[in-house]
Amino acid sequence: MSGVPGWPVAFRGSAAVAAGLVTRDRLRGPRFLRLFPDTYVAAPDTPPADLTLRSHAAYRYVEGRGVLSGYSAAEVLGASCGPRNALPEVTVPHRGQRTPPGLLVRRERLARGEIRNVDGLEVTSPVRTAYDLARRGDLVDRVVAVDALANRHGFAPDLLLHFAGHYPGARGNEGIARVLAHADRRAGSPMESRLRMLIVQGGLPRPEAQWVVQDERSRTAVWLDLAYPERLIGIEYEGAGHADVGAVLRDVGRYTALVDKGWRIYRYTKFDILHRPDRILAQLARALDRARST
Repeated sequence: MSGVPGWPVAFRGSAAVAAGLVTRDRLRGPRFLRLFPDTYVAAPDTPPADLTLRSHAAYRYVEGRGVLSGYSAAEVLGASCGPRNALPEVTVPHRGQRTPPGLLVRRERLARGEIRNVDGLEVTSPVRTAYDLARRGDLVDRVVAVDALANRHGFAPDLLLHFAGHYPGARGNEGIARVLAHADRRAGSPMESRLRMLIVQGGLPRPEAQWVVQDERSRTAVWLDLAYPERLIGIEYEGAGHADVGAVLRDVGRYTALVDKGWRIYRYTKFDILHRPDRILAQLARALDRARST
């Protein structure tokens, strides 16, 4: 053990120098990257540093004075849901903390039960993190965050109402009910949540999440990301995990079995969701119209 918290991933430079682990000249070299005052990380192989690494550095910067919160807390809690440009975030109970470039500093009250220790990092609890992220930003981003945290940690999104009641004057409380009207802890991934919200905001009926199609003959079941079961319409988000050979082979049999049972399957990628939302809505609207007519 080095005795320097976070070494060599994210650490205080002065502590590492004092412990004899590195010299100031080496800190300024290519092996390390300074993210915040006196706070360094091991230089990533493929810059820039990702949110996980930047969050570790943020914690070391405020260690003893604050905790990770927002998208940083979600990242550490295993419920990654932030946009690509999300800044690391900390919450402190006072106004004395400086805010260097590249760091979000929130100044709010936290009860002791709202803080967890994860591998040596203090972070807001899953429900508190969901409450914080549900109160700010775009509606879709808020729903995505609540879905991800509720799914990963198995809590009912309605628990956020208890926090709103406990902090009646908190900014953003008025938007909690709207988020909960759309949240679904069954969502399997942030992109599935985005696809569901795209469909709903486009004026189509809300599809069921993680719908199970059972085959009694073979005693097997297939889970669809989204579905209109009464219309036999399945909607799938195809992430990178579906691109390897094994997944492709499994998907072939999976979709053939669904088609054989009369299902229409619509498969979409991140590119479709982010750049072709109108095409998704048009295709699903036609599918629903055809199903009604038959």
